[in-house]
Amino acid sequence: MAPRSTDPLTLEVVELIAAVVARYHEEYEDAAAEHHLTGAQARLLGLLSLEPLPMRRIAQRLKCEPSNVTGIVDRLEARGLVERRPDPADRRVKLAATTAEGRATARRLRDSLDFAREPLAALSAEQRTLLRDLLRRMLGLEA
Repeated sequence: MAPRSTDPLTLEVVELIAAVVARYHEEYEDAAAEHHLTGAQARLLGLLSLEPLPMRRIAQRLKCEPSNVTGIVDRLEARGLVERRPDPADRRVKLAATTAEGRATARRLRDSLDFAREPLAALSAEQRTLLRDLLRRMLGLEA
């Protein structure tokens, strides 16, 4: 099978997206470290700050093995940032949920991420809306 050729504009867009993602991950890791968290712990804490989830669903969302999630939850639980509780819909299932301190830490972490905020602030509301709509379209999330 012959390699598919891609036009130079598409290649440039892909490289720019990769640069944005790399810069975001670098800042996210730095912000996590400032809160004495690993990147994985910070991502899990951010995810749980939205809603309590069973371990299996956390693993699916973070695209990792459930056994890895258990270790991360254990470490966050030891710090008082996460707790395990029974699922009201099925008491056999345990949910991981943030504590009040976990939600506050997740909020401080989110607030400390300036990378996207500053460049996006330089765009007009119309440009940010267009960018959002294009990203949604790329991800198949069109309304």
